Amino acid sequence: MTSALVFLAAEGEKENPLIPPWPEVVIGLIAFVIVFGFLAKKLLPTINKVLEERREAIEGGIEKAEAAQTEAQSVLEQYKAQLAEARHEAARLRQEAQEQGAALIAEMRAEGQRQREEIVAAGHSQLEADRKAAASALRQDVGTLATELAGKLVGESLEDHARQSRVIDRFLGELEEKAEASR
Repeated sequence: MTSALVFLAAEGEKENPLIPPWPEVVIGLIAFVIVFGFLAKKLLPTINKVLEERREAIEGGIEKAEAAQTEAQSVLEQYKAQLAEARHEAARLRQEAQEQGAALIAEMRAEGQRQREEIVAAGHSQLEADRKAAASALRQDVGTLATELAGKLVGESLEDHARQSRVIDRFLGELEEKAEASR
């Protein structure tokens, strides 16, 4: 065993294990150039083509995104304009409704005032008619009573209707004059 170790030690001094022999280096370089040439001729154009397509897709996507953003901005502006117009229209309609409501209220108040005045006027005319009817009835009753009383005082019957009417009218006229004078 010792002789095998001595042989390996003597052989190790001749060759450095980190430096490969020249024929292996040449074969490795030839293999590298072949593989590199194959990759440069076949694989590199495909890789470049894929990278170019990807770059164009990204740039196209950016352009599409910018176009979509511009379109979205214009649509947003249109919606804002429509919303502002709708708000303006709603305010106008609200104002018109308030004006119509105020006009309707004023009209209803005027109608109510007119009806109230008609009712009051009708009440006054009814009161006046009732007063006249009551005054006429009272005049007749007072006249009848006065005639009977005068007949009892005088001692004779005052049955003459025309005379009775004249006496009553004259008596009541004097009473009314006295009442007006005292006011």
